[in-house]
This record gives sequence, C-alpha cells and structure tokens, in this order.
Amino acid sequence: MRFVRIIQIKQFKIFRKYIIIINNYRDSFKRVFIIMKYFWLYIIAIIASLGGLLSGYDTGVISGALLFINESWNLADTAQGILVSSVLIGAVIGAATNGILADMFGRKKIIMATAVIFILGSILCAIAPNIYVLIASRIFVGFAVGIVNFVVPLYLSEISPKHLRGTLVSLYQWAITAGILFSYFINAVFAGAVYNWRWMLFAGVVPGLILFIGMCFMHDTPRWLVSKNRDDEAKEVFAKIEPDIDVDKEITDIKATLQNEENKSDKKLRFKKWMIMPFVVGIGIMFAQICTGINTIIYYAPTIFKNAGFESNISAIYATTGIGVINFLMTIVALYFTDRLGRKPLLYFGLTGVMLSLIALGGAFAFADFFGDNLKWVTVGSLVTYIICFAMSLGPIGWILVSEVFPLRIRGIAMSICTVSNFAFNFFVVSSFPILLNRIGGAWTFWGFGIVSLLCIIFVYFFVPETKGISLEKIESNWIHGINPRKF
Repeated sequence: MRFVRIIQIKQFKIFRKYIIIINNYRDSFKRVFIIMKYFWLYIIAIIASLGGLLSGYDTGVISGALLFINESWNLADTAQGILVSSVLIGAVIGAATNGILADMFGRKKIIMATAVIFILGSILCAIAPNIYVLIASRIFVGFAVGIVNFVVPLYLSEISPKHLRGTLVSLYQWAITAGILFSYFINAVFAGAVYNWRWMLFAGVVPGLILFIGMCFMHDTPRWLVSKNRDDEAKEVFAKIEPDIDVDKEITDIKATLQNEENKSDKKLRFKKWMIMPFVVGIGIMFAQICTGINTIIYYAPTIFKNAGFESNISAIYATTGIGVINFLMTIVALYFTDRLGRKPLLYFGLTGVMLSLIALGGAFAFADFFGDNLKWVTVGSLVTYIICFAMSLGPIGWILVSEVFPLRIRGIAMSICTVSNFAFNFFVVSSFPILLNRIGGAWTFWGFGIVSLLCIIFVYFFVPETKGISLEKIESNWIHGINPRKF
C-alpha cells in the first residue's frame, strides 16, 4: 500500500507539473492573442508616434551641429542663442494654431502635413548658405514641432481603446526621448564627415518620410470622422482597432457627446474664479519643467562638455550620446512608477536630485582649478544625475498633470495655453543660456537653475495636488469647492 501511495503522489506531482506548464502556455497564448487582436492598433500608434521622434530629433540635433556651425561662421553668443532657440519661435506659433487646424482638416492630414514640413525644413537647413537662412529654416521646422506636440497625443488618445489609452499616449513622450537619442547618434556618425553639420540637419528627412508614407495607410480617428458625418468610415476604423465592441453603440455615444458639446458651446463660456488655480498649477508645472534647465542640457550638452575640458568636438558628442541613452531609459522607468508611487513623490525626488546636481555642476565650474583634469568627469557625473532625476519626474509628469488638472469644458484651450507657455519659457531659457554662460560663468548660471529648482519644490508642496487615483470629475469638483491642493 505504501508503494502504491508513493506512485500516486509521484503521479500527482507530474500531473500538477503538466497543469502548471499548460497554464503557462495558456497565459502566453492569451498574451499573443491580445497582441494579435490589437496588432493594427499598435502599428497605428507606433507610426503616429514617429511625430514625437521627429520633434525630439529636431530638438536634440542642434546640440552637436552647433559646434561645427560655430566653426563655419564663428557666431557670437547672442547669435548662437537665437539660432538654437529659433525653432521655439515657430513652435509657439504652431502650438497656438494646431487645435483649429486639427478640427478643420482632421488629425491624419495635419500629421501628414507636419511630416512634409519636417522634410522640407530639414532640406532647407542642410543647404542654408548663411546663418540668416538657417535661422529662418529652423523657425519653419519649429512650426511643425509646435503642431506635432498637440496633434499626435490627440490622435493617439482618440484612436485608443479606453483600457489602452494611457499606455499608447505615453508612447509619444517615449518617442521624444528616442528622437533626442537618435539625434545624438546621428551627430556622432557625421561628426568626422565633410559638411558634417549639414548632414546632421538633413538626416531628419528619413523619419519624416517614414511618418508621411506610414500615415498614408492610416485612417483618421473615429471621433473626428463621426463629427464630419462619415459614420461608415468610422465603423471601418473601429473594426480594425477594437473588433469586439458594439460599433453602433460607440458611434451613438460619440454623437451624444458631440451634441452635448454643441449645446454647451451655445452658452457663453465664462471664466470663473475657481479656474485660476488649475492654470496656476498647469503653467507653474510647465515653468518647473523648463526653467530648471533641461533644454540647456539637451541643446548645449556638447558645448558644456567642451567648456568642462573635453578637447575635441567628437569626444564631447560621444559624451552627449551617453546622456541621451540615460534619458531614454529613465523615461521608461518613470512610466512604470507614475501610477504606483504618485505624482508628487516623484516630483519631490526629481526636483531634489535636479537641484543637487546643478549645485554640484556649478561647484565644478567654480573650482575648476581644484578639479583640474577631473572637471570633465565631475561634469559628466552631475549631468547624468540631472538627467536621471528629470526623466523620472518632471519630464513625463509635467504633461500628465496638465492633462488632469483642468475642467473638461476648457481642457482643450487650457492645454494649448500651457503648451504655448512651455515653448515660451523654453525660448527664454535656451536663448539666454550662451549669454549667461559667457557673461556670468558656468558656476552662477547653474547655481541660478539650482535656486529655481528649490523654488519649484516649494511650489509643488503648496500648490500641486496629488492626482493619483482621483477621477477627473473629482479633481474638477475639488477645484470648484475650493479644496486646498494639499488636501485633494
């Protein structure tokens, strides 16, 4: 009997082992099925997100190109600031007009038009005969940057099922960091080439072409199609992106929402006193995101490395590429922790790290004689710490908060205002950085950004609400009833 029992126990263990294996295969098949089910949706999201890659590319490519442009034309510090920030002039204009254009012509056509502007702008930058034409070409490219920063997230949010919306929209932020990293790699590839900076700026044509060709095979969003009474096309799109839903019910719901919005638009939109605080938070977090100095790092990292002791342009560009890799990877980490730890804990962590790294960076320049040849490694360590802390906090969380804190009725125009303020702050910081660097020195420039970071920590503590786990309706209700942001 004991022998039989031992056999039975062994048989049970073997049976349980096979059950576990079967369950694992079943889970794997289920995941594969889900991926196959939404395969077309993922393709749409990846192609549309190339708009973010282009935005990141044209933001980052000037950092390496500037070193060689300066060698070609020996630019003054003011001219360098204007050249680098010129893309932001066009971006402000693009951000201010994108909502109207997207509603008139559709999201798809605007994305395609943006790709064409990127392509033409890259060509014009590459063949620019003088600094004035180059600045004008960068403004032209900036117009596309301003549009794409609004229209692609809008396209992704309207094309995505509810349970995948957060993941797919977050692809855009990740694509921007991928574009910045791609620009650094391109800078490194062409650093030793003849006409190096021209090839760097021209390379933006490739992702622009991919985006344009890819969008030719995409559809517009169901919501926009229904708003134009193109219900049959909307049904075709739903069949591809979300095959299991009741299409007729979805279209009926969209029409009901549109009708509700039309009824509300008939009433005069009045700005109320309680709406001030959402704008304080939205514009304030845009200030914190930009004025703590992130784009001085993105645009001027090779220049900072050259000032810190890297002897050649190529070695400075290689060091910058490492910064881009860290920025790309840490953004993935941030997307994982945002809904687990909350917005404010990550902001406290990020801003504290940003402040300390800026103080260290300023100290490295202040005591350059003491550090000697080690100055460049202190600079690398400070910038790496800065990028890690920023990419895990202010980078993605700034845009998440802006999308959460505004009431539904004014969310579109409010986000547009915040986007314009973001580019305006960006222009001020980027255009003034080379002037500050040459007039007051690296130490006080970075210490100044460190002081701003401290003020931003205080701002987050008193004015920014924790929105983790709170519905958008509850957030709006809290504002209406005058609840202190610290008590949300």
